[in-house]
Amino acid sequence: MVIIAILLSGAAFGLCAGALYRSSAADAVSAAERVIVIDAGHGGIDAGVTGILSGVKESDINLSIAKKLKSYFAEAGFATVMTRTSNGGLYGLPTDGFKTRDMQKRKKIIEDCGADMVISVHQNSCPLKSRRGGQTFYDKNSACGKSLAESIQASLNEMEECVKRSSALTGDYFMLKCTESPSVIVECGFLTNAEDEKLLCDPEYQNKMAYAIFKGAVSYFG
Repeated sequence: MVIIAILLSGAAFGLCAGALYRSSAADAVSAAERVIVIDAGHGGIDAGVTGILSGVKESDINLSIAKKLKSYFAEAGFATVMTRTSNGGLYGLPTDGFKTRDMQKRKKIIEDCGADMVISVHQNSCPLKSRRGGQTFYDKNSACGKSLAESIQASLNEMEECVKRSSALTGDYFMLKCTESPSVIVECGFLTNAEDEKLLCDPEYQNKMAYAIFKGAVSYFG
């Protein structure tokens, strides 16, 4: 089975992800018919949270991981759409109401492409600086969103850098409610934790994180 092949390929971080997924013509057709929307959270004047040591912007890390995630899906034969491909936001002019315009633009992108899955990439923060690790969120009214979030969370929990296994949680967020397609928010780590911040600024770790998200998402389809 193609899903088993991908699950066993974690050490390679997707080196042969496309070949593994396209193990048969049927698999290739199945992947090509699925549209994955990858949403890099924040952007432009909305930087999100910042690293406590480096001052790195959440929006920049989101975009970097989102691009890597897109590459995994694309190589595996999926149709992929990114809501944001540059450091800018999606709100037009930075005037009053920019956040609402930004969210509505993301919703329109999701609707226009007929998304089969939406993965929104973010970074977390917490006043308790010891909090760390990846966390997925889903809308409480979405059974498919819950299933997707649990699948991705299980993959995050398998990462060697995972210090504490977590469960997928419900969240009251626009990106989880703006579509009937399975939609999740993946908080890749805490920029308020020094250890997480160091990892999240490392391109190699970003690649591992993107692969873990990809692997969990593909497992959901299985």
